Amino acid sequence: MTNPLLQSPAFLLAAVGGLLGLNFPLGKMAAAAGVPAVLWAAVIAGSAAIVLGSIALARGTPMPMPAGVLRYFAITALISYALPNALLLSAIPHLGSGLTAVFYTLSPALTVLLAAVARLSRPARLELLGIAFGFVGALLVASGRGEVGRPAAIGWIVAGLLIPVSLACGNVYRTLDWPKDAEPLWLAAGSNLAALAMLLAWAGLVGDLPALPRLAEVPWAVLAQALASPVMFVLFFRLQRFGGPVTLSQIGTVAAAVGVAIGAAVLGERYPGVVWAGVTVIAVGLALTVASRLRDRPAGNEGPPSPR
Repeated sequence: MTNPLLQSPAFLLAAVGGLLGLNFPLGKMAAAAGVPAVLWAAVIAGSAAIVLGSIALARGTPMPMPAGVLRYFAITALISYALPNALLLSAIPHLGSGLTAVFYTLSPALTVLLAAVARLSRPARLELLGIAFGFVGALLVASGRGEVGRPAAIGWIVAGLLIPVSLACGNVYRTLDWPKDAEPLWLAAGSNLAALAMLLAWAGLVGDLPALPRLAEVPWAVLAQALASPVMFVLFFRLQRFGGPVTLSQIGTVAAAVGVAIGAAVLGERYPGVVWAGVTVIAVGLALTVASRLRDRPAGNEGPPSPR
């Protein structure tokens, strides 16, 4: 009998968001040990690909490979996994794990905006108001320039803002190009495998591969990340099924809360008041967006997943 917790949207939201939030402090620990961002992103993608692929093989899940699926693997890998994770992990040492996590909360609002541009949906007035609040909050957060006493260069602020842009583009792309009758487990495994190949190729081009032995300097962080990533993806697809897209869109906010809490409580990160004001404004914007979607759209809709 299936554990009822694995069908509870509230539990799944907390679990997926919490596991996603671990990426921020674990990435900061890896960076402190000298592990290049691209290699740590490869740990995330590789562990997810290996575990999810093994589960699919053990279940005997069919794996059709038409050209559309291969295209989906490549594009999803680039804009949903490889690029945002590389940006995220590169920005963390400069912005702090908490502040970088905050930028994640913009992806639902940006997804709504891009979906409207792609004519997938037309945002309601309340959604537009939420998007406006989100952007104002982002400007406030960006104006804080990172931790107290450690102002970040504007280039890293821009890199942080590109993370939700890339994620939102991925969300819209996956809806537009979702392969017909495709098994989500294989799509997740194949996309992460493609992301792993891209990240290792990039590491080779920029000369980061010789730094692989540095992973041994943070073995517990590697183990935690290697366990968290595949479990997050498994629970993520259950959240899509039992919670629907509206609930799913909130995982970035849970992840940001975890990242900020760990950054402040464990890693000693401190942020100026304008950053906390921005976090509050972003939270209000997200609440407006979610309230609008709950009011105008039925929950529990099962469709192509729209992570982060």
